[in-house]
Amino acid sequence: MYVLKTLMRAYTILNTCAAYRVDQFINPFIRRFWMRQFVLIILFLSNPRAYIFNSSKIKTTAKAVRCRKLLEDLGPVFVKFGQALSTRRDLIAEDFADQLRLLQDQVPPFPATQAISIIEAELGQKLTACFATFDSKPMASASVAQVHAARLKTGEEVVIKVIRPDIANTIKLDINLMLFFARLFLLLWPASRKLHLVAVIKDYGNTIHHELNLSREAANATQLRYHFQDSDLLYVPTIHWQYTTSKVMTMERIFGIPLTDIHALKTKGINLKKLAERGTEIFYTQVFHHAFFHADMHPGNIFVDPDRPDQPRYLGIDFGIMGSLAEEDQYYLAHNFLAFFRRDYKRVAALHIASGWVAEHTDLLEMEAAIRTVCEPIFARPLKDISFGRILIQLFHIARQFDMEVQPQLVLLQKTLLQVEGLGRQIYPDLNPWQTGQPILEQWLKQRVAPWHVMKRMIRKAPEWLDQLPDLPVKILAMLDHIEQQLDSMQEQSQKNKKSKHKSRAHYR
Repeated sequence: MYVLKTLMRAYTILNTCAAYRVDQFINPFIRRFWMRQFVLIILFLSNPRAYIFNSSKIKTTAKAVRCRKLLEDLGPVFVKFGQALSTRRDLIAEDFADQLRLLQDQVPPFPATQAISIIEAELGQKLTACFATFDSKPMASASVAQVHAARLKTGEEVVIKVIRPDIANTIKLDINLMLFFARLFLLLWPASRKLHLVAVIKDYGNTIHHELNLSREAANATQLRYHFQDSDLLYVPTIHWQYTTSKVMTMERIFGIPLTDIHALKTKGINLKKLAERGTEIFYTQVFHHAFFHADMHPGNIFVDPDRPDQPRYLGIDFGIMGSLAEEDQYYLAHNFLAFFRRDYKRVAALHIASGWVAEHTDLLEMEAAIRTVCEPIFARPLKDISFGRILIQLFHIARQFDMEVQPQLVLLQKTLLQVEGLGRQIYPDLNPWQTGQPILEQWLKQRVAPWHVMKRMIRKAPEWLDQLPDLPVKILAMLDHIEQQLDSMQEQSQKNKKSKHKSRAHYR
């Protein structure tokens, strides 16, 4: 049955690809004639009408636009993949990235009766036993879940997020097919290896798999709320864990102004300059102080508290995609930004090599020259117009020339940084992200070398060191034995060399 479903879905995908003449997308990259003909034949057999009666509309529509519409027609999983791919401006052309960015998660809702059945099955009791009211009309409907408004028996306003029925099987089917087509594309166009399509799809599969687990999202929200519990920058709604499972999440309902509703923000007298600066501060605080950041900062997930016009506060929702950085990545990233703005390109190149982002044998001076060539023109613009996200893209472009491996955690950071800066400048066009970010970076770096911070790190690692202490004498003896063997080997080789030289001289005489 699964094989039949796979074949039927594969046919639907090929049929749709033929309708949008995907062969015109990839033919320029396929050098071998027989490979181009193979693709053409497969697509023709899937949808002959598209080739016999090819409409002028398809011929005249830009390829990037057709690519976006193709993903929309293929369904929610492909739409979300297009959104993820749109952040990889280091891998795809600008026009394609711009079009894929327009993809929206506006999916028709599934029936409320199904939502109620899922909620009752997950909570193990009738809906009326948990909630005083339940709005059968969804507040929002996305590719993975939809949201309903409700009220608890205690009178608290909440929202209930429900995973779509059978979405896990659909996602598994589509991800496997996407991997198959990616590997086929790699076979037809070996040069596409640099795009890391298989790795990107696998990473996307992991991300969307995490989004299917609402318990994980609820845990993310709780962690983020803990980080900002004493801050007036960001408010994270409370999770009602007694009504939360892997398929259902119940969360405090917030009432705020959508971040992109500039007219409403101005009407309420919100300080837009302060709002934009605070948004940037939130992001850098998450990245460098918490090492845990909201990585899906699109406008639908961010609201503004209307009751605080002079000290505006953000209200966040949807915590399915969160990013984290290792302490080493934080360190190198902070120093990269500081070195870049000081135009110390040699330092930027050295940091890329030291971090392992590029190969150890990379020519430092050559990489410094490449960074300077690309980045110097950036400083011809006013500092307020320089984007951290764009800097990361430029650095990725350069690093790819030196065989940089894909760093998923940095790609997620770049995507979020672009979103944050884009939203910030939409709110307040004269936003200077460097002015906001520099003090946070410098403060964090000072804290790293502060005695109390060093002592704290030592205390944190102490259990690990103590655990290894009993094995230390054995390791020292093994190391000394290895050194002794190396010395004996060197001495033996030296004796052989002397004998060889002596024999050579005797033979010469």
